[in-house]
Amino acid sequence: VQLQASGGGLVEAGGSLRLSCTASGRTLSAYVMAWFRQAPGQEREFVAGINKSRVRKYYADSVKGRFTISGDNAKPTMYLQMNNLKPDDTAVYSCAARGRAWSGTHPLSDMDYWGQGTQVTVSS
Repeated sequence: VQLQASGGGLVEAGGSLRLSCTASGRTLSAYVMAWFRQAPGQEREFVAGINKSRVRKYYADSVKGRFTISGDNAKPTMYLQMNNLKPDDTAVYSCAARGRAWSGTHPLSDMDYWGQGTQVTVSS
């Protein structure tokens, strides 16, 4: 499956952005989905994941309470709503998918498909 992330941009601290991840030619209902991010000079880190039924969600501690992952299995799109953004959230955000099931109780790391990232920059 081919994924494309979009919706990034420049925002002031405290602001909001909504990222979208769109699959080409198919819905995402067969996949566990996740968002990752990578800041300059740092390793890629897990941000949020959602299971195939879109019921179970898991967040990194650094974004819990501020970010919300969601998806509609009738559509080929997943979202990441980011509120109360902080300068530390500045990174390239990428979406990813995998076919294997996931319990929704721990961070994801082993994904099958990756999309190109979208830059999020939060100014102080």
